[in-house]
Parts: sequence; C-alpha cells; structure tokens
Amino acid sequence: MRKNIVAGNWKMNKTFPEGVEFVKELKLALENEKTNCDVVICTPYIHLAAAATILEVSAVGVGAENCADKEAGAYTGEVSAAMVASTGAKYVILGHSERRAYYGETAEILKEKVKLALANNLTPIFCIGEVLAEREAEKQNEVVYAQLAGSLFELSAADFSKIVLAYEPVWAIGTGKTATAQQAQDMHAYIRGVIAEQYGKEVADNTSILYGGSCNPSNAKELFSNPDVDGGLIGGACLKIADFKGVIAGFN
Repeated sequence: MRKNIVAGNWKMNKTFPEGVEFVKELKLALENEKTNCDVVICTPYIHLAAAATILEVSAVGVGAENCADKEAGAYTGEVSAAMVASTGAKYVILGHSERRAYYGETAEILKEKVKLALANNLTPIFCIGEVLAEREAEKQNEVVYAQLAGSLFELSAADFSKIVLAYEPVWAIGTGKTATAQQAQDMHAYIRGVIAEQYGKEVADNTSILYGGSCNPSNAKELFSNPDVDGGLIGGACLKIADFKGVIAGFN
C-alpha cells in the first residue's frame, strides 16, 4: 500500500535558532496527535543535523531541499547526497520547479541527483509539473511525461519504487491560484497511468504522488480526498505550526 505523506518545504526560510525552535515546537505539537499520514520536513542544509537529532524518536521525518549531482570533490558550495544522509536525513527534494527555473537544472542533472540520492538510501521527492503557458496550451501531459521519462525511466522498477513524486502546477505556487481538486486528481491519475505503462500496475499503485501547489488548511481535505492524491508538498503553509497541523489534519 502506498503511503499518505505531508511534506513541508521550508525553502530559504528560518535562521538556525528559528529552525531549532520550530522543530522543537512541531515535535511537541504532534507527539500526542494521531496523524493519518507520514509527516516530513525538508529544510535548508544548516538545519538538517539538528532537526534529525531533535526528531530522532518522533514520527516526523527529515529531508533536504536539494543535493549535488556529483559524488564528492572540488565543487565549492555544493552538498552531496552522502553529506545529506550523514546528518540523519532520510528524504531529499529533487527537481523542484524553482531549481529547474532559477538554477537551470536539466533532466540529465536530475538523473544524476536521483541516482546519488538512491545510492545513499535517501528517498527522493521528485517534482514534476507545468508552467502557466504550458497549461494554457494544454501541453501539461506531455510536459510531465517528458520530465518523468527524462530523469527516471532508466531506473529499474525496484529503484523507481523508492521514489515519491510531487506534482507541482507551477502556475499555482505562490500565486494564490490553486488547481481545482478535479484538476489535481486528473493529473495525478494521468501520472499513475504513465507509471503503470512503464513499470506495471503494482508499481503504479504503490507510488505516492503528492500535490504541490498552494495546499493549505482550507483546501487540504478536499485535495487529499481524491483517490490519486496521496498528500502534499507544502510551501508557505508549513512555516507556521498551526497551518502545518491544519494541512496534516486534511487526512483526518
């Protein structure tokens, strides 16, 4: 059975003291709560070791927001998958639309990042999705297919099964727009169908596909009630405890 997952993506937010305080508060806020999903926080690199230590005996997982496409070496400013794993983190976001748009991450670069993440026993949360012009031209399916095929379809079925996908309608991130629950379901169902064609129905049925477009406490329940939406990759709403708890409650 595939997992329901709510993963928070802090992006470039929170100083080290702010992050430590937030993680402690989150642990307290969730330790007596019954959650019907796995909870993950993906933080800037500076927070990983502290967050993993604080949350070690809790049900909250820790992930990075990125990793390098190289194993090690003279790559100033980069952080390798092995370094991420050494902090105690278990997840890593790869292919986020901001990384693709602002830092020129290509399918080939992401292919290497995925391989290195898997080699270091990290679970990639692999992001796919179309921009507004592509949605308006009704090219969202071919865009998403190309992103999947370009970075993931050389993986074995066993390795692909270790990946979590996150569908990001890029036009609905930080714009106040949200894909309707039906638009989210339609795309998630399409993605699951593509996986079934490539790897078979069993792999497709067991792949968690998260929605990553302005999910918040007011729309989480409606989005998560769709049969092919297995949770969310949460941006702004993960930066405050009450809002993040409100999204997690979408599975209650």
